[in-house]
Amino acid sequence: MTPNSQKKASKNFNLGKVKGKEIIANFSGGRITSNAGIVLIAELDKRLKISKRFAEGFQDYRNSSYIDYSVEQLVTQRIYGLILGYEDVNDHDKLRDDPALAIALQKLDKLESNQRSLAGKSTINRLEYCPETILNQENSRYHRIEHDPKKIENLFVDIFLQSYQKPPSQIILDMDVTDDQVHGNQEGAFFNTYYQGVCYAPLYIFCGHHLLVAKLRPSNVDPAEGALEELQRVIGLIRKEWPTTQILVRGDSAYAREEIFNFCEEQDGVEYAIAMATNSQLKLRANQTIEKAKNEYSKKLEPIVELMESLFEKNEDLEVIRTLVPCSTWYRSLCYQTEKSWSRLRRVVTKVCYGSEGLKIRHVVTSLPAAKITPSELYTDKYCPRGEMENRLKEQQLDLFADRTSTQTFSSNQLRLWFSSIAYVLMQAFRHRCLSKTSFTNATVGTIRLNFLKLGARITVSARRILMAITSACPSQDIWSIAYFRIQSIQDTG
Repeated sequence: MTPNSQKKASKNFNLGKVKGKEIIANFSGGRITSNAGIVLIAELDKRLKISKRFAEGFQDYRNSSYIDYSVEQLVTQRIYGLILGYEDVNDHDKLRDDPALAIALQKLDKLESNQRSLAGKSTINRLEYCPETILNQENSRYHRIEHDPKKIENLFVDIFLQSYQKPPSQIILDMDVTDDQVHGNQEGAFFNTYYQGVCYAPLYIFCGHHLLVAKLRPSNVDPAEGALEELQRVIGLIRKEWPTTQILVRGDSAYAREEIFNFCEEQDGVEYAIAMATNSQLKLRANQTIEKAKNEYSKKLEPIVELMESLFEKNEDLEVIRTLVPCSTWYRSLCYQTEKSWSRLRRVVTKVCYGSEGLKIRHVVTSLPAAKITPSELYTDKYCPRGEMENRLKEQQLDLFADRTSTQTFSSNQLRLWFSSIAYVLMQAFRHRCLSKTSFTNATVGTIRLNFLKLGARITVSARRILMAITSACPSQDIWSIAYFRIQSIQDTG
């Protein structure tokens, strides 16, 4: 609490009576926080040094004699704020009074004197402020902290590689694009007809729950813009550490491009399974499979119709009856080459689904040979799990505010996306290392925040220790304890 807030703490609020006892509320509780769990994240971060390594991607040209907060402290405070659910820089004018965050950031110099110990919005904004007109940060008066995009981009892959104790036999890289709606005059934001709004179109690459690429892009570019370059960079970094690991690249039809196919085919141990849009030739070559699906569905439908007609009037709606019959699904594999865009024949797996809603056809082009995997296994086991990546995008945007790209310049909004992304990386490390084989193994970032971070605690400072007395009613304290002991077993990377 600040001195100003202490002056107001004496005011009482009468909230009625319960069993003859008055309920009085005031703000004289002292050092109480609702973010006690952030110290657990900070302890993990101290051992893995994720925030510290992210801060090394910044160059500080400020005069050290006139600063109170290092770049590492500013970066870490911004990341922890996102993890706690505070999406905006403005929120740090309130967070700077939080004692739990001060302990997590090891800013204890002013904690005993009840003075503000953390950076405010104006100071943290120096990290994200990226004006176009500044050519030399070293001589700039207002913008003296510069970030290195290449170093930050490679950090995500480095953290991913170091999360494994030994090289895995196989990994899967999922590519996807999403929309990031904006509501101002942000640089590089355009109206996109597909997303029906003014937005950015960031490119993501995940490996399971691990985030490898978060690249902000204008929404008026090709959906596959930059995908090949990012694949080349990421796979190149992976190959340096894991030369024998098999890599499968997946994506939707936006990435069904000759240059991506060709790159994967030229690499040893790199395969792909990428969706592609249907066309008249593919549909024509699937005619026999379509007929088989229709005939199978008709055979399944016929006895149901006969039964329903025996029980009800014949003029009953047939469409209602059709919905009771499961769809007929068939798969087939063929060799296919487009007239102009493809340089060679490639294997295309076709899924034909016929049911009450009519015919649905899906295609996946792959480098995996038919002798190695059947068409149905290729589609259901290799390609379809790609949809799990949508949950990772939701975590990024809904739980960690990756769509909070509201600054004017493009480079500043890209930096905001990276702050959100590194916050996700830290939370993923917590989920992977501390919550595995518990009931929170697959919990989302929002659920983890609610159960492990947003905890009430009274903080007492004495000459020998700082005591954080977390509420005894915490429902997840048993798993919180498990997470703590697992963090203690992690060897400090420093």
